[in-house]
Amino acid sequence: MRIGEIAALVGVTPRAVRHYHQSGLLPEPARRANGYRDYGVRDAVLLARVRRLTELGLGLDEVRAVLADDEGRGLVDVLQGLADDLARQETVIRRRRERLGVLLDEARAGRLPADGPLSPELAALLAHAGELPDSPMAAKDRQILVLLDAVVPEDERARLMALMAGAAEQAREVYPLLDALADADPDDPRVAEAARVLAACLPDELGVEIPERPEHPGAPGTSDPYGSPGSSFADALFDDLAPAQSAAVRLAVRLVAERRERRR
Repeated sequence: MRIGEIAALVGVTPRAVRHYHQSGLLPEPARRANGYRDYGVRDAVLLARVRRLTELGLGLDEVRAVLADDEGRGLVDVLQGLADDLARQETVIRRRRERLGVLLDEARAGRLPADGPLSPELAALLAHAGELPDSPMAAKDRQILVLLDAVVPEDERARLMALMAGAAEQAREVYPLLDALADADPDDPRVAEAARVLAACLPDELGVEIPERPEHPGAPGTSDPYGSPGSSFADALFDDLAPAQSAAVRLAVRLVAERRERRR
C-alpha cells in the first residue's frame, strides 16, 4: 500500500501518517524501487492503534509510552490517568456552566454589575455589605475585591471572602478617615487614628493574608516578599494608595500582627 491507501484504510490523512513518522510513532516502511513507501498489514495495524489512542485524548508522548510496552501494562495506567483528567475537566466545565447560567439570568434581569462577572462569593459579600458610601477609598476597596476575586484560586476564594465579610460591617467608619489622608504627609497624626480604626476592622486571619510591605523594598537588611515591582497583589494595593494612606494601611497590618501575637 502507498501512503494514500493506508491513510484511507485506517481513516487518517496522509499528512497525519507523515507526522507520525516524524514523531517516531510509526516506523518508516520499506520503499519500492521508485522511492515510494510500501506499507503492509503490520503498518496498518500499528497506525490504527495510534489513531485509537489519539482519539482517546492521549498526547503523542503518552501514545509513545503505550506503544513501547508490548504487553500493554502501561496502557492501563495511562488510560486511568486520562479518565481521572477527563473527570476533573467535566467537574470544572459543569461548575462553569452553572455559573454561566447564573450570570445569564443576572444579565437578562439587568443586574450584572459593570465590573462583572463576579464570583458567587464576591457577589454575596457585596450584597451583605450593602450600598457602599460615595467615597474614593470605598471605590478602591471594591476594585481590590474584584482583583482578589480574579486572582485568588477558587478553593481559597470562599474562605477569603468570608473573612472580608466580617470586616465589611465596620469598613464604613474607616473610609472617610482614609479619604482625608489623600493629600496628607505620611507623618500626619491622622495616620495613626486611621490605622487604629482599620486594624479594628481586620480579623487576625486577614492580617496574615495581607502582610506588611517594607517601607523601602530591596533596601539593605530587608526582604521583599512581594517580588519585583508590579508582580503581586501587594504591589498593586500599595502603589494605588497615596503615601499617607499607604502608611496607615502598613501600620494597621502591623497592629493586627501585634494583636495576634498577644492572643497566642
